[in-house]
Amino acid sequence: MLKTITNFNRSSSTPTLLQKPNYFTLTKQTIIDILKTCSTLKQLESAYAVMVKTSANQDSFLANQFISIACSTIRRIDYAVLAITQMENPNEFVYNAMIRGFVHCSLYPFRGLWLYLEMLREQICPTSYTFGSIVKGCTLIYDLKLGEAVHGHVWKFGFASNLYVQTALIDFYSNLRRMVETRRVFDEMPERDIFAGTTMLMAYARVGDLGSARRLFDEMPERNIASWNTMIDGYASVGDVEAAVVLFNEMPRRDLISWTTMINCYAQNKQYTEALAVFNEMKSQGINPDEVTMATVISACAHIGALDLGKEIQLYVMQNGFYLDVYLGSALIDMYAKCGSLDRSLVVFFKLQEKNLFCWNSVIEGLAVHGCAQEALAMFSRMEKENIKPNGVTFISVLSACTHAGLVEEGRKRFLNMSNHYSIPPEIQHYGCMVDLLCKAGLLEDALELIVGMPIKPNSVIWGALLSGCKLQKNLDIAQIAVNKLMTLEPNNSGYFSLLINMYAEANRWSEVTKVRSTMKVLGVEKTSPGSSWIEIDSRVHLFAASDKSHPCLGNIYVALFVLDEHMKLVGYQTKGELM
Repeated sequence: MLKTITNFNRSSSTPTLLQKPNYFTLTKQTIIDILKTCSTLKQLESAYAVMVKTSANQDSFLANQFISIACSTIRRIDYAVLAITQMENPNEFVYNAMIRGFVHCSLYPFRGLWLYLEMLREQICPTSYTFGSIVKGCTLIYDLKLGEAVHGHVWKFGFASNLYVQTALIDFYSNLRRMVETRRVFDEMPERDIFAGTTMLMAYARVGDLGSARRLFDEMPERNIASWNTMIDGYASVGDVEAAVVLFNEMPRRDLISWTTMINCYAQNKQYTEALAVFNEMKSQGINPDEVTMATVISACAHIGALDLGKEIQLYVMQNGFYLDVYLGSALIDMYAKCGSLDRSLVVFFKLQEKNLFCWNSVIEGLAVHGCAQEALAMFSRMEKENIKPNGVTFISVLSACTHAGLVEEGRKRFLNMSNHYSIPPEIQHYGCMVDLLCKAGLLEDALELIVGMPIKPNSVIWGALLSGCKLQKNLDIAQIAVNKLMTLEPNNSGYFSLLINMYAEANRWSEVTKVRSTMKVLGVEKTSPGSSWIEIDSRVHLFAASDKSHPCLGNIYVALFVLDEHMKLVGYQTKGELM
């Protein structure tokens, strides 16, 4: 068990404790009142001192209350352990409180499971609350065999029909993606409530089976907000934004999670302007966002380069008393860096009182993207000195920084350090960074050798990076090798063919141009859809795409383009094609 605590402080500031209380006149209700007022460690110590003085620490009900407060309110599980170890005859309620403390309020779910075994050795019968916590512990440690053994105990002690325990088992099996067992538990429930139904919805959504989830959702006699939110989040995770929008609009009532889920749905499916529109609608409805909402909105601003809007949102964060935690902080760092305001990104980073790996990754990536390679590497070194262990994302930024500055040997050294020093196996993105670095340095043969020797199969991104390097270095031989591979991996991608055509055209090898175009025709390869771009004006984001005529100011835009076109002709420029 954990260490025993002694030397309690009796001079507590607890309102219900007097200077010199008469311990022998304290009633059970008085001690309960004292425990309810505990919000600091000193108050908890004082309360326990009173319990020891009056022998109330042997009362199972009071010990239960003390353990619950120590674990959930004060977050000091060592005091809870002290309380149960000093009891002569703890009952099932005391064991339940301690097991729950281990499972829910600490990093020691295994200790909760061991305490359950001790409970059985003491011949104390578990209750439904015991199994609720024990099953949760099995979920946290992700142990199927142990969970199945506990499921057997559920049957043994007669809780196979208990709604609370069965719902916990549904959550356990679904977290391990054991859908056959999950559905069996659900089907065997003699009665179901809205929480069991919603847990089953979450199970289907977790594995992406939205068809089954929707059928269950439609069959549910009663739904709560959590049921609707689960379905919307499930559709978002599989990219079905349209279905998510329909459900969101049909909701009889929405809470903060509903709005945040819808914002996140748009954001994770790259519909950032729609995400910001939902955020504005949410505010107009009088719903106050939380840190999760704000982090998602800030991220949306980052992706569309809406710097002015991002500044407004940061001001909103400051004016509304949001704590600038690591999540909001890393989102702001990333947003300012992607919007071109590196100085503001660094200011946010250095003002953060607490920094986690996400914050460090964001600032290193920001420096790398802005071409500040030496500064990015220096920040990485500073991160190492702070004993923050990097991950694969960190090294993508570090290798990108080396690529921007052409630091080939430095990049090679960092690439090797990933596995040798940090035991991080290189993934496809890291190989892509290295291929890009070597190609830009003109080392095409080294890049090809690296690709051929990869322990994982190179994808189209890797071969595409090599092809781009060949275009830069005008190497048609290796380019042809890359295109041959890409024709197998992405036969319908016209971009690679176009790149090869341009290379042959630059080399005046027109017969080869004709051959590539013929190959495209035979394979049925067509030009890809046009790209798009965003521009922010007066905190509003405008989207433009080639041949798109949906913008409300289309007429004014073409008038302006026509005037510019005429001015270009006056100064001797030749324009291609008509504007309309």
